[in-house]
Amino acid sequence: MSTLSLVLLLGSITSIALLACYLDAKFQWRLNDWMNGTCSNPFIASKAALQQQRIQEKDAQIEALMARIETLEAIVTEPAYELNKKINAL
Repeated sequence: MSTLSLVLLLGSITSIALLACYLDAKFQWRLNDWMNGTCSNPFIASKAALQQQRIQEKDAQIEALMARIETLEAIVTEPAYELNKKINAL
């Protein structure tokens, strides 16, 4: 095998591996997993992406609830609210 053939072979293997890494990062195609034999179809969406989406939805819901709690705490701790309760108690 000549030096040129060896360089071209190593260059093409490196190019394919880098292209697969790029496509995995950009489109989550799991090509590296497929080339290593850890998944049967690289184009099926992974459960990790679905789980990450659920975590983001839960985080957004928690943030919304925290904002509501802060608003309620601000209302309850106002002096006017306490005075109104005393007047209503009479």
